[in-house]
Amino acid sequence: MVTITKVATMAIKALFYEVALSPKPGLVDRYDKGAHKDMDFFLFIRSIQALAPFFEMYICTGYKHIGSLPELFQKIRKIGQNAEVEMLNSTNNINTHKGANFSFALILGAVGYYIQKERGSNFSLPLSESETSQIFCIVKEMCHGLVSNDFSIVDEKKMSYGEKIYKEYNLTGIRGEAEAGYPTIQTKALPIARTLDKDNQEELLLNTLLILMKVTEDSNLIHRGGISGWKKVQNDSKAILAQNYNLKELVVVLKEYNKELITNHLSPGGSADLLAVTIFFLFLEKKID
Repeated sequence: MVTITKVATMAIKALFYEVALSPKPGLVDRYDKGAHKDMDFFLFIRSIQALAPFFEMYICTGYKHIGSLPELFQKIRKIGQNAEVEMLNSTNNINTHKGANFSFALILGAVGYYIQKERGSNFSLPLSESETSQIFCIVKEMCHGLVSNDFSIVDEKKMSYGEKIYKEYNLTGIRGEAEAGYPTIQTKALPIARTLDKDNQEELLLNTLLILMKVTEDSNLIHRGGISGWKKVQNDSKAILAQNYNLKELVVVLKEYNKELITNHLSPGGSADLLAVTIFFLFLEKKID
């Protein structure tokens, strides 16, 4: 039997894998701060440690929940808000993992609910692709009406990046992704990542990041570079992927591309958050160890 604690540990490990993956263009990694002057690798470590105790809470909440899935969402959101406070306390109010915490809260709550309803004490790994899809369906039902509810009343003086982008461009960002059951991960990232060489994890994960950068509606990029900056990163990522570089070549290309994104103050933070969730499912499916 796989314990809830073990599943929570896999999610925490996925966040460590994401920040350790290098070189990531425009993002914090082992090599540099990317386009973030106020963040570094060690700040991310502190942030993950602050969030870690809440990951098991998310799963347990889903596992023990009796009621509708939108009601589960409300329970999870309250816990997530407390987790965010702890994260910000640990980082001196620097937003390292707000988006990742939001997504992992939903995903882990859904995993807990799935264990309760479908597998009980017989829950074991690896998950099948069908079981992964069922967990995303639970997230979709949990988040029904999320976009309209969150964006119906917005205080212009306290708008988040996501709210500003919704108002200016009518793009729904991570809320829309969650309400749709994370289709970017389900239909774009995971299907390709499952086919890559799992024995060369850095190459697999760098390519998975590029896949996400190519397709993600990334509010971090849009906030920093507008629609044109976002679209340029999408096109650049597509062009890099088309070359089918080996790992040595890919590292050289990404180091140079990192310099360009730093110069232009561009960071695909939304893609990085989705990468961490993708890594988590690769762990659950034992596509990587």
